[in-house]
Amino acid sequence: MFAPGWTQLIIVLLIGLLFFGNRLPSTMRSLGKSINEFKKGIKEGEEDEDDDQDRIDEK
Repeated sequence: MFAPGWTQLIIVLLIGLLFFGNRLPSTMRSLGKSINEFKKGIKEGEEDEDDDQDRIDEK
């Protein structure tokens, strides 16, 4: 089977940067915002779950 070496991976990354370099900053910015929103959603879900558990414990 084909197993790329480090040199080949570096060449592919450089070619990718040449083709997509101008769009890379906006793509990474969007990815960062998405990750932050995902983390906020998980945190809110955990807080809601804790509130629900507290209500159950009070009964």
